Amino acid sequence: MPGRPRPRSLAAALGVALLIAAAPGCGSEESAPSRAPAEAPSGAAPAGSPYWVDPQSDAARQVAAWEARGRVGEAQLLRRISERPMALWVPGDDPGPAIRRAAKGAGAAGRILVLTAYNIPHRDCGQHSAGGAAGATAYRDWIGAFADAVGDARAVVVLEPDAVPHIVDGCTRAAHHEERLRLLSEAVTRLKRNPNTKVYLDAGNPAWIPDPVKLVEPLFKAGLGRADGFSLNVSNFQPDAAGREYGARLSEAAHGKHFVIDTSRNGLGPLPGGGHESWCNPPGRALGAAPTDRTGDPLVDAYLWIKRPGESDGPCRGGPAAGRWWAEYALGLASRASQ
Repeated sequence: MPGRPRPRSLAAALGVALLIAAAPGCGSEESAPSRAPAEAPSGAAPAGSPYWVDPQSDAARQVAAWEARGRVGEAQLLRRISERPMALWVPGDDPGPAIRRAAKGAGAAGRILVLTAYNIPHRDCGQHSAGGAAGATAYRDWIGAFADAVGDARAVVVLEPDAVPHIVDGCTRAAHHEERLRLLSEAVTRLKRNPNTKVYLDAGNPAWIPDPVKLVEPLFKAGLGRADGFSLNVSNFQPDAAGREYGARLSEAAHGKHFVIDTSRNGLGPLPGGGHESWCNPPGRALGAAPTDRTGDPLVDAYLWIKRPGESDGPCRGGPAAGRWWAEYALGLASRASQ
């Protein structure tokens, strides 16, 4: 599925600038400062979550900016995002600095780092999040630098959202299939050489590939046998129950592999009626279940916020480019959340 966050440059990953001017009703006067929040959280996650909270996230900076401008109520709502752990989408140029910064913070807080590797060549079939490494050699170098930066840190890596489902649905050209599966398999092997890294290969969402059995063969060619499991619903809106049911079916066909579910924006499910680009910045959506490894389901290792709530799916419905912070959309997600 298109609409992935675009891995940001190192400057953006460090939170040096906040890009919200492109959002309707969110002009330059709402831009967050480039400094860290005055009362940045320590990185400790809420009760029930072992994952690290980034005190330099765009959401945290927006909270500080709104409080400074007297928008206290809105800032309080946005804390539903800023005080929750989210995956870091690692830059596609040099992954090392952003990962090392985050790993240091997570280690100091005694928490687990959640990372998304999203740089496979021919990414997103030329759609909103098109890009990726220039070729196989560049990708191998990038994933090697990624794994080296993680090192001994406790980390969960969601590996290449969309990469396998786009093979199954035919979006990725057949000429690229063999290379992609080989690169994914090599990436799993490299990441699992790290002693404390868990790896989950992406498997799309229940509304994408209706028959999960079609994913089994390519997932195993991509290294699922050596991975810790697969991920579902990344950047999508399918309800938890649908994800658990779909995941159980896929797990049964995949020799009992476990999975994680992205619950970042599925609190009210998908946009009613679907329609063209219903996945892209749909209105009226809400945050889902908070990240936790206490899922109550033996097959579900965690609910995670893999998509970073408030980052645009792409230039649709007035949104900025994919992966750019959109404060007013984030506020909507938070205001409609049940927790």
